[in-house]
Amino acid sequence: MSIREKYVFKFINEDNNCLSFKLDQSDFIARVFVLENDIVRVLMTEGEKLSLPKTWLVAPGMDDVPMEGRHRLDVSPFSLPSYDSYQKDEVFYIETTKLKVEINLNGLQIHWYYKDSETSEYIHFMKDRQTQAYNFDGSLGEGIFHYIERSREESYYGLGEKAGETDRYGKRYRMMNLDPMGYDAQYTDPLYKHIPFYITRNDKGNISFGIFYDNMSKAVFDMGNEMDNYHGWYRYFQSDAGDLDYYIIAGPKVKDITKKFTWLTGKPIFQPKWSLGYSGSTMTYTDEPNSQERLNEFLQLCEEHDIICDSFQLSSGYTSIGDKRYVFNWNTDKFPDPKGFTEGYHEKNVNLCANIKPCLLKDHPLFNELEQKGMFINTGDGKEPEKAQFWDEVGSYLDFTNKETFMWWKKKVTETLLEYGIDSTWNDNNEFEIWTKDARCNGFGQDVNFELVRALQPLLMMKASYEAQKEFSPELRPYLISRSGCPGMQRYVQTWTGDNYTSWKTLKYNIKMAIGLSLSGVSNIGHDIGGFSGPAPSPELFVRWVQNGIFYPRFTIHSWNEDKTVNVPWMYEEVADQIGKLIKFRHRLTPYLYTLLYNSHNTYDPIIRPTFYEFDYDKKTFEECDDFMLGDSILVTSVVEEGETERTVYLPECDGGWYDFHTSLWFEGGQTVTIPAPLTYAPFLVKAGSIIPVNDAECSFTTKTNDARGFELFPHQQTGTSAYVLFEDDGISSNYQENHAKLHVHMNTTSDRLEVSLEKEGVFELPYKQITFHLPKGEKRELLVNGQPLQRVKDGSFVYQL
Repeated sequence: MSIREKYVFKFINEDNNCLSFKLDQSDFIARVFVLENDIVRVLMTEGEKLSLPKTWLVAPGMDDVPMEGRHRLDVSPFSLPSYDSYQKDEVFYIETTKLKVEINLNGLQIHWYYKDSETSEYIHFMKDRQTQAYNFDGSLGEGIFHYIERSREESYYGLGEKAGETDRYGKRYRMMNLDPMGYDAQYTDPLYKHIPFYITRNDKGNISFGIFYDNMSKAVFDMGNEMDNYHGWYRYFQSDAGDLDYYIIAGPKVKDITKKFTWLTGKPIFQPKWSLGYSGSTMTYTDEPNSQERLNEFLQLCEEHDIICDSFQLSSGYTSIGDKRYVFNWNTDKFPDPKGFTEGYHEKNVNLCANIKPCLLKDHPLFNELEQKGMFINTGDGKEPEKAQFWDEVGSYLDFTNKETFMWWKKKVTETLLEYGIDSTWNDNNEFEIWTKDARCNGFGQDVNFELVRALQPLLMMKASYEAQKEFSPELRPYLISRSGCPGMQRYVQTWTGDNYTSWKTLKYNIKMAIGLSLSGVSNIGHDIGGFSGPAPSPELFVRWVQNGIFYPRFTIHSWNEDKTVNVPWMYEEVADQIGKLIKFRHRLTPYLYTLLYNSHNTYDPIIRPTFYEFDYDKKTFEECDDFMLGDSILVTSVVEEGETERTVYLPECDGGWYDFHTSLWFEGGQTVTIPAPLTYAPFLVKAGSIIPVNDAECSFTTKTNDARGFELFPHQQTGTSAYVLFEDDGISSNYQENHAKLHVHMNTTSDRLEVSLEKEGVFELPYKQITFHLPKGEKRELLVNGQPLQRVKDGSFVYQL
């Protein structure tokens, strides 16, 4: 008898797009849910009861989910399309308009097929390992398993924030939130985030699909590192706790999968416009005894050096008692006048983001009170808080699955931060590193093992902070930051790749890390520019890091250098002017970034994208590189090697070709070129046909709120058409859905003229009365806007009066 014949399943019933199968002579049940024509879910349980009845990660098209989560068997948010199902001998079939699922009931081996929309042929894209794919009786080991066959033609992308190359093939990764300060961006694993989702692309069939495991326990993803002669080539997922609950998302393109997965886990937050500006930050200032004085000096130096700064991130030193940090405590020796401090920043139009941590040290002034109320994650016997190592001391983590804790957190955020004038919460050190097997959580009254909800705790922490901010200022859109997280974190926060190490290698591999996150539904991201841990960056490395950083949604220079220096724009006199100009250029790009942020929220398009996201028909874009797309128009080509002054870059195939933004040189796509890459500007290219909105106002530290609209036009060399939709609102209000404007811009290019049309949609009154159009150097064709020929002004641009 083969291994498969040991496990014979029978079809039980079909109800509300759920088909159930039962293992013979066992309580083991497998359910298959037809949720969308291109999304099918498989759930396996021992009996009818779920290990964890609720989900917080699956929120189809939702802004939020209840604090207590959504029931896992609630399929009401999905469209639940019609489908065909039938059985032939020992094989059960399920067919939608896009998928066919073939289930061999002997061993429950599942084959998956994609239906080609043009030929109606079914293309096989995945199958379970033939020799045993699931851990029906514990014979595969402890926990849950899913083994899938693999081939040499496959590539794997995603898994969120992971070190190393963009393609995960042949590697093994642990999925677990850790605090690896100073990590090696090429090798360290695991990192801060838990995102059990990846995309498989088959180069031979050019079909891609995603698989998402709705599981919050520690896990392993083996992407072909392991081999066993008796089982053929395989990859697998293994998790310590919970039920096996996975979603198959059909492509056929990588782009399709990323958007669907983002939709599946919830709408990305639409943060205020100021969140896109340069944000200052360093642990050094708040660790010093005269913190308030040092932070006021930072503002003065920004003004002196004319650095446009929109916010400052207040590190945890403001909470210290002695040499340790105590959340929600203001050290009034360091900050003798916290409210006066925040008012001073607001007078300069600089917002403040305060660091908060979810663990209370054992001698925290509030520890005993919270222990008596049972608001910590507890030991297995439930008699006392579970202790863990935290910041050179021992403390206990708050249990956010306890409603009382959740509400207490909101109250403290409001009373100790928001009422003091703090604008944003920086949810930090929220990896919840607990290492005992039997720790217990409240589970909103259900008492659960911590391992079942390990990755949930940081998500609920940021949700509590989000609700506090939203309720305190309901007329404003909240802005939050979180270091740790899981699928769904995009609903609440902007994030970054944690406490990186200062090196050229980090600059290079943080780019790939950002791509992994973006493909996994989390693209509102950035890095600690200049490096957080280790030596101070050299002047050259610092400039190159800023050149790269201005193209991410999160633009923060943050540091804790070994030599106590601070990464600030003026840290090196010889490059301070370049840094200041780069920050002003970032400010000029804000309308483009802001529209990307809105589109991410509204249509689930990632902000940061690998080149193959846009140009998957060009197989060369799947080769490893150091480039990425900002939206669909800008190809960022950062210098990541010391001493280089040129950049060799492969230009993806596209009809119109590419422009070097700075030199205006045009290149045909589908070739490798070398472009100048001096320290004086950030090298990048723009796809021909692109329309890039910019802020043309003269801005400085004191006039950063000035706004004037311009469009950088990059016409086709001969003929072509293109379009762009610019989103405009006041940048902060929560009623943006009602009070906004969209400016529709169309460009028709011919051999002798450029015809541009503008059309405004929406009620928001634009803050400008004219628009300036900029063309590449050497472009001589006539420009008409809404049929009106425009004359060049002295700088070679054109002005159109609205």
